[in-house]
Amino acid sequence: MESSALVPAVVASRLRSAGCVFAEDEAELILSTARTPAEVAAMVDRRVAGLPLEHVLGWAEFCGLRIAVDPGVFVPRRRTEFLVRRAAATRRGTSGRPVVVVDLCCGSGALGVALADALGRVELHAADVEPAAVRCARRNVARVGGEVYEGDLYEPLPAALHGRVDVLLANVPYVPTEEVGLLPAEARVHEPLVALDGGADGLHVLRRVAEAAPAWLAPGGALLFETTERQAAQAVEAVAGAGLSPRVVRDEQSYATVVIGTRS
Repeated sequence: MESSALVPAVVASRLRSAGCVFAEDEAELILSTARTPAEVAAMVDRRVAGLPLEHVLGWAEFCGLRIAVDPGVFVPRRRTEFLVRRAAATRRGTSGRPVVVVDLCCGSGALGVALADALGRVELHAADVEPAAVRCARRNVARVGGEVYEGDLYEPLPAALHGRVDVLLANVPYVPTEEVGLLPAEARVHEPLVALDGGADGLHVLRRVAEAAPAWLAPGGALLFETTERQAAQAVEAVAGAGLSPRVVRDEQSYATVVIGTRS
């Protein structure tokens, strides 16, 4: 039985029977990650039981990097790579001191790590309210020499960052409360609710982030966050109301909508 667990066709067949659309690709990832036949079997069992593939593997690919993702931690979405690319574009061509980056609602820390990889020289600070996310993020952020803090939004950040942040990434939850139950089971069962539920209209956390952002941003610094196309107009209102200059950028291929608020 253990030897059959190493046969790609056998693994793919089990995954396909459980409803995995990309069974062959998932089988390849599991087989390349597991170290023993017993580990393959255990990973397949967890995937068949409905755990997100990234929680089964223990990692997710994001912006070409392998990011550790522990059970119970929000899985970075591939469409959010667009946000990272836009953040990198706001700082390209600059030189001198390291770019000061804050990654709020950081989850695994994927966004901050990916931006650090893209820019090269950064001073990275990340924060999340979930202890499991903080533990996971610390493992990822350590590779770029960053710091991770546990607490609600800006509350745990060092006061010395006031007025110094060049790029403020905020992967805020933006699913309206009444729509959380409509999410795929992989998300609503296995990811923390605090990383999904954005309040009555999905913008409650975003408004809190935007309101305080000007005090943390350096002149010319930018707040970037992802939202849906239908929420974009309200999100822009929140950013403008906080005193930032907003604009919306979209990527049709990944169905990503990003709002950028720049401090003058």
